[in-house]
Amino acid sequence: MKQKTTSVAVLMLALGIAVTPAAFAAGNHDHAPKFGGIVSEGKGFDAELVAKADLITVHLYEEKKMISTKGAKAKITLLNGAEKTETVLMPSGESTLEAKGKFNVSAGTKAVLEITLEGKKPSAVRFVIK
Repeated sequence: MKQKTTSVAVLMLALGIAVTPAAFAAGNHDHAPKFGGIVSEGKGFDAELVAKADLITVHLYEEKKMISTKGAKAKITLLNGAEKTETVLMPSGESTLEAKGKFNVSAGTKAVLEITLEGKKPSAVRFVIK
């Protein structure tokens, strides 16, 4: 009887090892930019920042599904050395937040997005512009 128990344990261990890489792979997802910006991970979503001198745009999605920005409240803080600029982002389209103005964005600029999606807890997402 002992041999049968050992055989079952070895089989279960082997199956566990064989399934583990697939389980880890299923948890990974693509963080490649879809809109030409910089992608960073928030709580349960990806945020893609597209920063231009006159327009800041943030796209929200999860895997291949766009996340609604309806009712979202957001602001972004841009940090350039000692210079700090804060601006409110407004929903613009199904899954986009935008702010128009004049922004100092260049390589090395750090950005912190503070966002509260409707019915969700606040989340902070950090970016570094390349």
